[in-house]
Amino acid sequence: MSEVRISTGIPGLDRMLEGGLIPGRVYLVKGAPGTGKTTLAMHFAMEGVARGEKVLYITLEEPVENLKQDMPKLGFNLENSNFILIDATPTTDTYVLMDSMFESFAKGFDRMMETIKTQFVSLRFQRLVIDPLTMVKLTTRDEIEYRRLFLEFIKTMHRLRVTTLLTSELEKCDVEEYLVHGVIELKRFEVDGRVARGIRISKFRGSSFDDALRPYMITSEGLVVNTDEILRAF
Repeated sequence: MSEVRISTGIPGLDRMLEGGLIPGRVYLVKGAPGTGKTTLAMHFAMEGVARGEKVLYITLEEPVENLKQDMPKLGFNLENSNFILIDATPTTDTYVLMDSMFESFAKGFDRMMETIKTQFVSLRFQRLVIDPLTMVKLTTRDEIEYRRLFLEFIKTMHRLRVTTLLTSELEKCDVEEYLVHGVIELKRFEVDGRVARGIRISKFRGSSFDDALRPYMITSEGLVVNTDEILRAF
């Protein structure tokens, strides 16, 4: 019997993953600003919604209003009862979020994890996005404590069978890359004077995968991966 996989919402990426993600695991998407991390995360979230799953999306950097303005231009409809979008971004006036229950989201991983577990009790979501994890890590000064909390978070999500996608802008994500079940890298560089983008899977536990650097584009329909070509300028 073949192993169950869940789609990322991006056909080319699913092919690279040999069918999609393994459910109930935690994955990291890393890349510089402008590489399309949020777009990839939104594909993952909306694919869950399309399949009737509940999805919790926590935005720590891009305000909800911006997402609601920008994402429909890429074909994503955020107005769905199965899509729970939490604005955990700091504001210019106050650090309190739109609901006092979430006011400590960006102040530490431990409190954020407790809030996620609380939400799970009532919402029973199957997919979780934290975009970007960078904001949490930068507010956690104790590396040993952060590692402990991050490992606890991964174990909790695995136990709850919640498939989780984390994004990060940090070039060095040593702790995260070591502990998560899979890592997807988004690259942007110049080829013959033009900007090129490439996607690579550098880790995917429990399965074989396509580790070539494949070109991708950000289009009016979101992120499109071309698995027929390999980028060699990296």
